[in-house]
Amino acid sequence: MKKLIVCGALAAFALGTQAVSAAEFYIVRDATTKKCTVVDAKPTTTTTTTVIGDGVYKTKTEAESAVKTTKVCTEQ
Repeated sequence: MKKLIVCGALAAFALGTQAVSAAEFYIVRDATTKKCTVVDAKPTTTTTTTVIGDGVYKTKTEAESAVKTTKVCTEQ
């Protein structure tokens, strides 16, 4: 019985750790400077920034690549 409890606890810990490590990246455009940047948290102030592109990217590299091909970010 102890073995089952320990295995269950380890499995729950592993699943919880995996969920926490799932990073999300966003491309945002500043309303005043018109510059696009990559951030690791969804912006909460929509008056100063706008989320650009497909929304959520799994890696920072993926988001940075999308900045280079997103029209609103390249026409400055």
